[in-house]
Amino acid sequence: MTSKERMIAAMNNQEPDMVPVAPDMSNMIPCRLTGKPFWDIYLFQEIPLWKAYINAVKHFGFDGWLPAVPVEFDYEREWRLSRPQWAEAIVLRTPERIYTRMHATIDGKMQWSNTANVYYIDNPPTLNVSLEQIELTPAAPTDYEDVVRKTTYEGLSAFHEAKRLMGEDGVVGISAWLPGISVKESNVYEYYDDKISFIERCDKIRESQVKRTKAILEAKPDFLFLGQSGHMIMNPEPIFRDLSLNTLKDVTRLASEAGIPSQVHCCGPEYEFVKIAANESELSSINPLEIPPMGDCDLSAVKKEFGSQISLMGNIHTTDVMLRGSVDDVKRECRKAMDDAATGGGFILSTGDQCGRDTPDENIYAMIETARIHGTY
Repeated sequence: MTSKERMIAAMNNQEPDMVPVAPDMSNMIPCRLTGKPFWDIYLFQEIPLWKAYINAVKHFGFDGWLPAVPVEFDYEREWRLSRPQWAEAIVLRTPERIYTRMHATIDGKMQWSNTANVYYIDNPPTLNVSLEQIELTPAAPTDYEDVVRKTTYEGLSAFHEAKRLMGEDGVVGISAWLPGISVKESNVYEYYDDKISFIERCDKIRESQVKRTKAILEAKPDFLFLGQSGHMIMNPEPIFRDLSLNTLKDVTRLASEAGIPSQVHCCGPEYEFVKIAANESELSSINPLEIPPMGDCDLSAVKKEFGSQISLMGNIHTTDVMLRGSVDDVKRECRKAMDDAATGGGFILSTGDQCGRDTPDENIYAMIETARIHGTY
């Protein structure tokens, strides 16, 4: 099997030729491998992040897993262009950081955001930071530089380019999302102050995501991706049932009818998500199944309870094992994960969320080698 065929088979809870291995390294490691300052990737897009990831897949030789590339459908573009157009501008530079704010002309007057984005030389950015926190004045900047990005993609062009570059080395998805309470403090108050209105708003979001999912499936990605980082932290039962479940049911049913696997990423506590998704939706696959204290998943137990219903992807510890562990530690934990969840197929060996920037290359190679040698069916 090719890596693409192997990943699709496992996502569909089938048995491929061997356990696919796809460490989660969608951000920091691909940026490091470019040799460029991280702001060249995140801010200026000298190399789009998704392209840097594909280069990392080919560099290490694992089974590629690109959950999402920037995609904007025609109807979404029309809506966006009907709104005020916000542009990003550099308002301060230091040797280690670039600070930006957003601006737009509204009713003939220039307006500036009351938050800033901070881009680092060697780390991913921090977005929407209060101006007071980073000691920037709230006044309109008098000296600023509009950001000029080196590469831009419109519509489905990034998706088609990613598919071409990835080839048979892995899978490329397009993302939709689930409504719910976000990490914003104001969002939490909105839910508890007016629960009925909040639920109604989430139902409107459900309608929009059903529409987007239909457009996604017409584009024929390798899988539908639902990226919901930390979703169950803010939306535990029964809130999840009120705000998110109907959308999950609708979009996974559409994907199933189209013959395209669907996958959720939900770092943090995830056991209840696995249980609900397996029993009450048509979700194909779920990751990263983090262990305590970051998460609440025991891979062996999850496999025994739900492995016949849903594909699993995870869950090697990114800090204790991948970042700080030895090569032998990595090999031991990878073999254990495969022992716990690989039987019968439907398992992708991966990490419990994002690998850190300084994860040793030898540990990544050890993970891949262990899967190739000990993961055959």
